[in-house]
Amino acid sequence: MTETRTILIADDDRAIRTVLSQALSRAGYNVRATSSAATLWRWVEDGEGDLVITDVVMPDENGLDLLPRMKRVRPDLRVVVMSAQSTFTTAVKAAQRGAFEYLPKPFDLKELLAVAERALAQPATALPPDDGQEAGERLPLVGRSPAMQEIYRTVARLTTADLTVMVTGESGTGKELIARALHDYGKRRTGPFVAINMAAIPRELIESELFGHERGAFTGALTRGIGRFEQAAGGTLFLDEIGDMPPEAQTRLLRVLQEGEFTTVGGRSPVKANVRIVAATHRDLRAAIRAGLFREDLFYRLNVVPIRLPPLRERTEDIPLLARHFLERARASGLPAKSLSPEALERLKRHAWPGNARELENLMRRLAALYPQEIIGEEAVSAELAEADAPTDGAPRSAETLEQAVERHLKLFMAAHKDGMPVRDLHERVISEVERPLLRLALSATRGNQIKAAALLGLNRNTLRKKLKDLDLPVVRGLT
Repeated sequence: MTETRTILIADDDRAIRTVLSQALSRAGYNVRATSSAATLWRWVEDGEGDLVITDVVMPDENGLDLLPRMKRVRPDLRVVVMSAQSTFTTAVKAAQRGAFEYLPKPFDLKELLAVAERALAQPATALPPDDGQEAGERLPLVGRSPAMQEIYRTVARLTTADLTVMVTGESGTGKELIARALHDYGKRRTGPFVAINMAAIPRELIESELFGHERGAFTGALTRGIGRFEQAAGGTLFLDEIGDMPPEAQTRLLRVLQEGEFTTVGGRSPVKANVRIVAATHRDLRAAIRAGLFREDLFYRLNVVPIRLPPLRERTEDIPLLARHFLERARASGLPAKSLSPEALERLKRHAWPGNARELENLMRRLAALYPQEIIGEEAVSAELAEADAPTDGAPRSAETLEQAVERHLKLFMAAHKDGMPVRDLHERVISEVERPLLRLALSATRGNQIKAAALLGLNRNTLRKKLKDLDLPVVRGLT
């Protein structure tokens, strides 16, 4: 008969202890629950429990501080950390101190049961050696959306590994932040972090930039040049916009990844490549492979661990947190301290953010610098977004929907009239102003043919004629 496993729960929230105890008991486990870190420590010291599920914040001690002690006295004990402090730093600390898994609150009960089952089925690992270089309380990544929580957990797992990582995402989503986090919190954090943007280097110089060159290797090579691979020795090499790498450089990079060594341009002796590679791109590399622009074998060498960064429009719940974070960064750089009204935060969430987090940060710095009020309202935010979206060459606002454009204009119109006499018949006025350009464009597209224009608009021809008359729009004769 299989012995029933015991799970120890520590959480100062009685409701969470009750829910977890009932769920784990129904799953067939013995459960002991406490609100005290001291009680949990006593149980662990006494050899009780096969698995610990602990909160971070408890009245008498932080669960993360207790974790290394538990791992020292019970190296084989698996520990799952759960926390409402769902930041990147919390996830990394949990991984660095030997946690089997980190779960941000609120979590799905089915997921916790699956984690418990997996933890009890796998052999535990001992606490990683402490080199005294634990990361501080910086926040290199910000957000509490489910998508960001999954990224935190992935990056946290990779801090104890040295795998090649491919980061994908639109421009401005923070791909270099991921690369720096992997470096700053990883095994190579005492080494250099070296970044190179493939799109910014002339094609004929990329191989020299990456691998270095010998004196006389090409015209103008008067001395030996050190490449980025040598500069990053012992650390991390970040290959940004890898999709823009020319084919000949792709071939050389593939050889480095396969053989672990490279030769300089014009050199003969191989040099050991002692770097961790993190690559990034905003391009669809699979489409580039199909088009013959990117090597498939190189893609699979780089894409060992893929991390996709979602665009800001897919995690709008993170926008208020990011906005406050960027305003704080602006204040730390010497700009006045500012905050946003609730209405302003809601306005930010309705924007399309084609420039993603980078666009949001630039907006926050601009608001902090240009507006005197301490609490910035919706009108200021709308005005700045309208100015930023304004086309400079007659091109349309590609990221702005028709509804967003109409709403933006209406808010500016109503703000301009809020202190004057109320505007009468606003609904009728708005409808007529939207219909005018619509009818003009439909007639233009059909070269004045009202039958075709009516079909295009989904209107009866007589209805179209009446609208043209009511709106005092010219009727083109002879093109019916």
